[in-house]
Amino acid sequence: MTTDETPQLTELVDEETTPEESSVISSGDSMGEYQQLKQELYLITIGITAVAFAAVTYFYDLKVAFNYLLGAAAGVVYLRLLAKDVDRIGNESVKLSLDRQALVVVLMLVAAKWHQLQILPVFLGFLTYKAALIVYLVRTISIGD
Repeated sequence: MTTDETPQLTELVDEETTPEESSVISSGDSMGEYQQLKQELYLITIGITAVAFAAVTYFYDLKVAFNYLLGAAAGVVYLRLLAKDVDRIGNESVKLSLDRQALVVVLMLVAAKWHQLQILPVFLGFLTYKAALIVYLVRTISIGD
């Protein structure tokens, strides 16, 4: 074999490091996209909460609206706890906390036992974060088309 036919050492090194460098760059981009996703979901959730709180206040009394607001605040806390669990997946051994489930159980128990609270508005307020996920999904699909 002549030296023209064999690949140069620098070509082999460049070919081996380029995919690694691109994966590091894409990993950094992915983390940036993930942080942007979290921020966007928080903002959408808060926006939907504000609109729904105004609508509930208009159609029902202020007591029901505050029940909804309590549930929506618990939903934002739940979303934050979920994001913290997702953040920890790559850094530690995978041991997810039960704080999220405890939050839901405590919220429903308090709503059931405390006579000033109503279960349905609290629960629907809690589900507001899911509406934000649906809004984000629909918007992402419509942008992709």
